Amino acid sequence: MSDPQDAKRREFLSTVGTGAAALGVLSVVGGALAASPAQARAQAPAKPGDADNFYTSDQVTVQKVRFKNQYQTEVAGNLYAPRSLDRNARNPALVVSHPMGAVKEQSANLYATKMAERGFVALSIDLPCWGESDGPRNLVAPDMYAEAFSAAVDFLGAQPMIDRERIGVIGICGSGSFAISAAKIDPRMKAVATVSMYDMGAANRHALRKSLTPAQRQAIIAEAARQRDVEFAGGPLKYTSGTVHELTARSTPIEREFYEFYRTPRGEVTPAGATPQTTTHPTLTSNVKFMNFYPFNDIETISPRPLLFITGDRAHSREFSEDAYRLAAEPKELHVVPGAGHVDLYDRVGLIPWDALTAFFRKNLARPA
Repeated sequence: MSDPQDAKRREFLSTVGTGAAALGVLSVVGGALAASPAQARAQAPAKPGDADNFYTSDQVTVQKVRFKNQYQTEVAGNLYAPRSLDRNARNPALVVSHPMGAVKEQSANLYATKMAERGFVALSIDLPCWGESDGPRNLVAPDMYAEAFSAAVDFLGAQPMIDRERIGVIGICGSGSFAISAAKIDPRMKAVATVSMYDMGAANRHALRKSLTPAQRQAIIAEAARQRDVEFAGGPLKYTSGTVHELTARSTPIEREFYEFYRTPRGEVTPAGATPQTTTHPTLTSNVKFMNFYPFNDIETISPRPLLFITGDRAHSREFSEDAYRLAAEPKELHVVPGAGHVDLYDRVGLIPWDALTAFFRKNLARPA
């Protein structure tokens, strides 16, 4: 049975607009029912022909790794390397992280594999509290997320086959904002690329196109505060945000876009210890921490290290890449992919600009003359 409060929240969202609906301000309880696989197939549009989230390559080796961050918890990752790699040399490397609420098996492994085919060692990671990394499940912890990038640089720099002066990062969706947050205070990240970036702070404070009013924001904060009391007293966790579990006639285009990836075989992953009902959903009480997250403040201090912002011309998230580009100092580049929506750049190998990414990192992680 559905939570009657969810219906009220959906009604609330309809007054806010598609921006807030895209963020899924709607809360769900841990026991909410997910659509069955058959329902998911019936509801979703056809998978794009070039969507290849689970791509693998016989040109690449992969090794599962774990390493500690400054919180003394472990970050899990997959280390990809070209089979032709000269392991006696010092090679450039990349850290790659997944969309917010996802796991490395969703988009990050694809990017790491493709970049390894192009000559880079690439480490895809699970953010803390997600996937195989340590931490309370589905917890929002922006500082820990940013720290995971620095911990990944620690790990890569300690590998004999890696040149610690030639490490770059790729952040996809929400991880774009975590990568920028990390790079501001970690100059070892020599080049930063974001793809379909969400500024998770602005997205939660204002929603898309600033469609969330201050009063509505305060209502979300108040609900999270009340839920803290419930959970402290031993009540059940409540989840928020993330991807809807079924499509209806009222589903927005953005809800459908995410559903097509996260709730169908195109990209669905349920990690060990998780359930389909909780995948993609942060906990309600922790999600408000994003309202204190300002990754673009002082973004200009990353200069003279280069920034590449990749977005689609049809992406509902395009505003965040444009904002970051406007605020950043040179050298910087905004690469807009024709015909691409937000989720298209998660896995559509025919649309993702591999040549632009490769050229950016080959130039900016080149061995000094």
